[in-house]
Amino acid sequence: MSVVIPAHNEETVLPRLLTELRADATLSVVVSANACTDDTVAVARAVGGDTVQVIATETPSKTVALNAGDVAAGDLFPRAYVDADVIVSVATLRALADALAGREGPFVAAPRLRVDTSASSWPARAHYRIWALSDFRLAGHVGSGIYAVTAEGRARFGAFPDVIADDRYVQQLFSPAERITVDAEFVVRAPATLRAHIRRATRIAAGNRQLVRRAEVARAAGTRSAHLVAAAAPPASSRATGYLNLIGRVAVRPHLWPAFLVYCVGYGIPLLLATRSERRGQLPGWNRDETSRA
Repeated sequence: MSVVIPAHNEETVLPRLLTELRADATLSVVVSANACTDDTVAVARAVGGDTVQVIATETPSKTVALNAGDVAAGDLFPRAYVDADVIVSVATLRALADALAGREGPFVAAPRLRVDTSASSWPARAHYRIWALSDFRLAGHVGSGIYAVTAEGRARFGAFPDVIADDRYVQQLFSPAERITVDAEFVVRAPATLRAHIRRATRIAAGNRQLVRRAEVARAAGTRSAHLVAAAAPPASSRATGYLNLIGRVAVRPHLWPAFLVYCVGYGIPLLLATRSERRGQLPGWNRDETSRA
């Protein structure tokens, strides 16, 4: 399996990831650094040694880093895309490779996501407790840090487009029948505070809205470009059904009602902020969560 790791100022978390991955000679690992102002490149080379290929671009863009990583990774598939701040084992990556090996056709696979809230405040923990019950989380969730594709799956689109939500973009290119969730997990550390979550979620919400607008433009132009139209968010009726499903799951669990109120804040405010930014013709700042990287 080839593994592409986009990295922007990740000197604090890369050693944890690369120390794990460099131990397996069956993994061809590429660290694709973009516009780093810290020691990401030097750290990647020092920790990865001769087993990790490190490339760098001065362009501050994750999708540019992903595309450069694709070129460096060559023709080795399956291919995994792994964010530098996730915690994943070699065993999990092997499980992804096994799930995709020998399959003919376009498939995407992801391990089960576990959000580590052990260092988070109660409001942040409450938000993620409710989020875990959402339709998005329960129905073929791909992304949030790691996913892998077959060669045919990667051929479903060309270069990664200039979008914020690259993981959701990829997820929406595959039908539920083409998404595989393997019986292995990876870990993402939750923000330490609800405020930190809101900052990060605002950019995520803006990225999702960006995908919807791209699809609307494609439809208005009459194009059937799959990577634009298929990347659209679900229609309003589907989203409303998702909200009702979540309310139904929470309603029968009275002990979750206080957490649901927190979730409404953690979910609603980023939507409002993203909408405001869009109306102003602006994109929110990077808003990366540094509290989970401490």
